[in-house]
Parts: sequence; C-alpha cells; structure tokens
Amino acid sequence: MSSEILKIENLKKSFKSPNGSVIEVLKGADLSLFKGESASLRGESGAGKTTFLNIAACLETPSSGGVYWDGLKVDGLSNSKQAKLRSGYMGFVFQSYCLIPELNALENVLFAARIADSFNKKTISRAKEILGKVGLSDRMGHLPHQMSGGERQRVAIARAILNRPKVIFADEPTGNLDVETGKSIVELLHNICESGSSVVMTTHNLQLLKEYPGSVYRCSEHRITDVTDEYMPRQRTIEIDLNIDN
Repeated sequence: MSSEILKIENLKKSFKSPNGSVIEVLKGADLSLFKGESASLRGESGAGKTTFLNIAACLETPSSGGVYWDGLKVDGLSNSKQAKLRSGYMGFVFQSYCLIPELNALENVLFAARIADSFNKKTISRAKEILGKVGLSDRMGHLPHQMSGGERQRVAIARAILNRPKVIFADEPTGNLDVETGKSIVELLHNICESGSSVVMTTHNLQLLKEYPGSVYRCSEHRITDVTDEYMPRQRTIEIDLNIDN
C-alpha cells in the first residue's frame, strides 16, 4: 500500500487589507497525496490555487488547519527546518520557468544541487542523463534565450527532479506554451510519477485534465474540493523513461 506523503486538513488562509477588512483566500481545503500520485488543481486566476501550493510547500503560513509531511505537522517548524524540508522533499516548476539567464541548460539544472549542497561529479553525470531523458542532450550548452519555451520548461523540470524530490509542485507549467507543447510537458510531469515522485499541478486547462490520469481538485469560491469523479481520464502510454538510478 502506498504511503501518504502529504496531507492537508481544513486549510484556511486570510489576509487583512489596508482598510482593516479581512480577505479570505482559502475557506477550507483538504488534500491527500500518496507516493507516485498525480493531483491537479483546476480553477481560474484568483481562486486560491497558488496560495494553496505555497502553503503546502512551506512558503506561506496558513491561518488555520494542518499541513503534514510524512505525518509531521510542519506549520510550527522553524524557518531553517522548513527550508531543509523543501530541499529534501520538494521540487518546483513555474509558469515563467525561473531559469538564470547567464547559465546554460546544464548549469541551471545543477544550480539545484548547489543549493542543496550536493554538487559533485556524480550529480553532474545525473544532470546530463536527465537532460538527455527529457530530450535536451544537444541543448546542454545553450542559454535560456537560445531555447524555445518548451525546451526551457523541460530544463526547469530536469532541475526540479535532480535531487529526487518526493513531490514536485508545478504552478501553471503550461501557461506560456502552445497547446501541443503544453501536452508534452504534462506528459512528462505525469511520467515522473512512474519513477516514484508525486506531482501537484495547478492549471485552468480543462482539456488537459480530461486527457491525463490523476486526482482532480476544483478551486472555487475559495474552497478546494475533490472532483475526480467528474473526469474520465484515459490512460496513456508515455515513452519517456525517467527512472534514473545514478
């Protein structure tokens, strides 16, 4: 039986506006994530998807509710312990790629290892292998501006999985891409689940949710609800193999 990696219970988040009124961003959210599972959060801009991801990733503090990683409630942990948790458990993929313009593809991927203090010859070899697996073996020396949007997002995904995270958070990863490139990126993210990592992705693209397997949550009226039964995702065979054991 798969183990529960991330559990979120009755999560709420509110802010106080400059005029003193309270703005409720999340009025109640629950999510359970298991090893190798994919979960998608759908909803329009402003629905609370990004805030939910930030809280799950220990980048923001909830107003109430619980966030548990491997059974440990993390809300009250110190900043240094939360940073260590992020480094060991999580990888991140953003809509805007967040690549360093002065670094080439390989150097951008290895930047994750430098932050985690795990930079060595073995890591360099692994980074090169991952870039090859995501179809960028001939683009390792290219700078971000020399690559297409889809290629830059693949670099971002390679960077996210370099340190073998338990969960990858992908915030609108297809938002800046055309339809076909977006599909290939979502295929790649779902294939990561086959290697044992889990993926939590936010999107407002309903078609992608219908085409790919995984749990689906709706962000609406500042609440998050499991609506997987509303979708009938068809199983797909994905050719990219990301089981890298180095």
